[in-house]
Amino acid sequence: MNRVARYALYGVLLLAALYTLAPMWVMVATSLKSLDEIREGSLIAAPHAPTIEPWLKAWSHACTGVRCEGLRPFFLNSLLMTIPAVLISTLIGALNGYALTHWRFRGSDALFTLLLVGCFIPFQVVLLPMARTLGAVGLSDSVWGLIFVHVVYGLAFTTLFFRNYYIGVPGELVKAARVDGAGFFTIFRRILLPISGPIFMVCVIWQFTQIWNDFLFGVVFAGADSQPVTVALNNLVRTSTGVKEYNVDMAAAIIAAAPTLFVYIVAGKYFVRGLTAGAVKG
Repeated sequence: MNRVARYALYGVLLLAALYTLAPMWVMVATSLKSLDEIREGSLIAAPHAPTIEPWLKAWSHACTGVRCEGLRPFFLNSLLMTIPAVLISTLIGALNGYALTHWRFRGSDALFTLLLVGCFIPFQVVLLPMARTLGAVGLSDSVWGLIFVHVVYGLAFTTLFFRNYYIGVPGELVKAARVDGAGFFTIFRRILLPISGPIFMVCVIWQFTQIWNDFLFGVVFAGADSQPVTVALNNLVRTSTGVKEYNVDMAAAIIAAAPTLFVYIVAGKYFVRGLTAGAVKG
């Protein structure tokens, strides 16, 4: 590639980056401005007198409907929901993928086909049956109910990822371990788990993003005290006490999005490595 073509490519990439980052800049700049500066200044201008008061209000005492506790309790709800759901669905998906590749049984292909179908079932289809199920087991309007919902819905994806990854593991290795007397869980723990780091990162990032950003399940299945941060953010933005506080809304949106941004910044390279190591094979 000659120098002109290289510079042209860099220019296009720079414009694409600026276009992508422009909304984030507007959100950050607006969240650090006072209402007077927002009214009098430009949308993309940097704040002249930065203030963190909108952030403090969004976190601790902004109104989300009739409650004025900020996003703090709902942020905690999302953490209590997301971390267990990610870990449980990833571990069960690993066991399922292992069983479907190296401990095949009658009907395993049919079961895998059903799991694939589960990946494409719209959220809206499962709302009524899931609501009846949560009511029957006593998990309605609770964080544990949301954990259950996300584990069940995420199993199809995590099983698919792990199954396609474990196809690349030589079957002779597993057969040799069986001959040596290793059982199902011993093979999984001693042979499969040590080489599963990349695909675990793929599943953790995928599940964390899907669960943390979910709104539909949160607004349908959560009670007033178990709503995730996405539902609280919607309520905060829609709640008005006479003056629309755009700076507080922007700060709240960044707070709600911060965990997923952090995960991608810290572990994004592992996500790509996991995909290229076999997460989309087969």
